[in-house]
Amino acid sequence: MIIRPAEISNALKKQIKDYTSELSITEVGTVIQVGDGIARVSGLPNAMSGELLEFSCGVYAIALNLDSDSIGAVLMGPDVLVKEGDLVRATGSVAEVPVGDAMIGRMVNALGQPIDNKGDIACNAARTIERPAPGVIQRREIHEPLQTGIRAIDVLVPIGRGQRELIIGDRQTGKTAICIDTIINQKDKDILCVYVAIGQKASTVARIAKILRDTGAMEYTTIVAATASDSASLQYIAPYAGCAIAEKWMDAGRDVLIVYDDLSKHAVAYRALSLLLRRPPGREAYPGDIFYLHSRLLERAACLRAEDGGGSLTALPIIETQEGDISAYISTNVISITDGQIYLETELFNDGIRPAINPGFSVSRVGGAAQIPAIKKIAGPLRIELAQYRELASFVQFGSDLSADTLERLNHGQRIVEILKQPQYRPMPVEKQVLTLYALTNKYLADVPVAQVRKFQYDFLAYVTEYHGDLLDEIRAKKELSSALEQKIIDVIVAFKKSTDKPER
Repeated sequence: MIIRPAEISNALKKQIKDYTSELSITEVGTVIQVGDGIARVSGLPNAMSGELLEFSCGVYAIALNLDSDSIGAVLMGPDVLVKEGDLVRATGSVAEVPVGDAMIGRMVNALGQPIDNKGDIACNAARTIERPAPGVIQRREIHEPLQTGIRAIDVLVPIGRGQRELIIGDRQTGKTAICIDTIINQKDKDILCVYVAIGQKASTVARIAKILRDTGAMEYTTIVAATASDSASLQYIAPYAGCAIAEKWMDAGRDVLIVYDDLSKHAVAYRALSLLLRRPPGREAYPGDIFYLHSRLLERAACLRAEDGGGSLTALPIIETQEGDISAYISTNVISITDGQIYLETELFNDGIRPAINPGFSVSRVGGAAQIPAIKKIAGPLRIELAQYRELASFVQFGSDLSADTLERLNHGQRIVEILKQPQYRPMPVEKQVLTLYALTNKYLADVPVAQVRKFQYDFLAYVTEYHGDLLDEIRAKKELSSALEQKIIDVIVAFKKSTDKPER
């Protein structure tokens, strides 16, 4: 080995020449109190609201309270690692989550870290969890339906892409089932889905993930889970993290569906944090900014105009009521923010009417703009006929004499209720909905016994699928009913009824 002193000297001279002295200043504070997921920090006079703070043990926190002499921060990790006297560094940034196509098909926690044992997520971009909602100029009117595959919703309370439709009802009435059915129905529709579980049991989240995998829906779905065993701080940021993941795709021009399951537990988590931070309690002990908590989240759902990418973000928030009380604090808050609500009733659920949607309290403020012309034409009178049936049915129990017209309305209403019943995890394509509803509204089921209506429906759809697949393709392509297409549908219905023996009464 030959040592060349000249080369060594030149290298040293170059390093000395390129050397620059830079002064790095970092604000550092001290932990003065910690417990219950909350840390109180002294120092850091220039800290911002929502800024990430890094503790010497490696745990991060979000600064929420900026008092005159201290900062109240919610910890994003175990508080047992944080001790009184530990140093705290201001990072100068806010909480972020990784975003991108690598998140599709994965299950992550509220920080965007994988929890599905499938390895790291290779995302090369990150997005802040809090972000201003799109402005009025960036939005366009909702004009395209988001098919749920659930007849009772697509007909009575249709949902459009970019809408915020609240799912509300007591526990165990099928709220989550409706959202899972909607996610399953987006297969092959080029719509990405995000399911945010807030405060749910870990076993429930695992069951939902299995259902999505078994149905093939996980191929276009991301699950963000902050389970009941996670800290209140993680449950608090989970919906914002899920929304940030979804917004990345919306800004890229994609259509996205996001489910918040549920915002009742999200409000409870935020109430816990606020009380621990010694914020003044208000009604039902919730803090004064509880409305802003959900409004700034749900306003991020939008249908963007073409100049801004043309993407959409449809939100399905879930609220759990107590004893059917939709006038509670959180319920009324979220109802006023959303573009309508689907109300699920315990009595209907127990009577076997599932999905247990109450058409009287359920409403979509988008209406026909979220329906294809074929469904709009057929379903127009259906809501009125169903409402009339429910009103008449309440009088039948008194045993008064009924006219022929009243009997006809009751019989037709019973068939409407039967047709709108639907088994769980079996969403129906829109073209099959059109065929079923056409037969219903044009009284082709009048001679079918009520007990046989659902069997008639399944047999009819199986017959059409096997022998008249071109008819389904035509309805799917045209999306509206011309006179010629209506005649084809009538011919198929008549042919099917002739090919089957008349059911016994």
